[in-house]
Amino acid sequence: MGEHDQDDVAGPVRLPLTAVQAREVTAGLREAMDDVRRSVAVLAARVREAHAARVWLPLGYSSWESYCGAEFGISRAQAYRLLDVARALAAIHEAITAGTEVSRTRDTGPAAAAALDYGLSQRALIAVSARSGDVAELITRRLTALAHSGLQALDEPTVRAVVRQAVRDIRTAPPPQPADPPTDPALAALRRAVDDLAASTHAIGELMLEVAPAYLSDTDAAHVLALLCEEIGEPLEHGLAARRYAMSGDRRALHGTVL
Repeated sequence: MGEHDQDDVAGPVRLPLTAVQAREVTAGLREAMDDVRRSVAVLAARVREAHAARVWLPLGYSSWESYCGAEFGISRAQAYRLLDVARALAAIHEAITAGTEVSRTRDTGPAAAAALDYGLSQRALIAVSARSGDVAELITRRLTALAHSGLQALDEPTVRAVVRQAVRDIRTAPPPQPADPPTDPALAALRRAVDDLAASTHAIGELMLEVAPAYLSDTDAAHVLALLCEEIGEPLEHGLAARRYAMSGDRRALHGTVL
């Protein structure tokens, strides 16, 4: 029995498409992807409003996580990832509306404004949520420079490109070094070792996310990652911690396991 190409497993074989038909299918796929991204933005706006209003209290729940579990059937981790996405998008939107007229290019209202399509995935937003202030500062600085240069109008496509690049830069950049590095050589060497370990763990976490995407709970991810962790000689709990660190960018995800 021969091996099958990955492109052959999505469905039954169809007659070859013409170039025009293939372009129509591609356009429909792009529209569907855009709809998903806009839905994430609208969901994030509503999550932020609900959490700010402490919506769980009038309904008799003790916490946000218990409310999300009972009302929507999602795990504690998923409930707080929704808040991470909401905070990241809010910081981005505030950075833009503080210095541009982009928010007026769409319908009015908080949900409509927050739904401006920056083309960001939920995974990207989760990855920068712990550094949303850095993202906002970078966006503000770059938009200000563009506005002062007068070389490019700050229209929606330009702002979208600036936002995407800023998120990409913050997501791939290492966390900033402390303002006052330790003078003790032994402590400085230990800090470098911890930073190196965190960087390599983040890379492992990205690998884990390729196999077990962010929408999976820790329990579901554990089933998927067990064999991979065994193959690379990594304890499963370390693999799960690395996955959480890659999603959040917060080193506290590694406490008690890797660090």
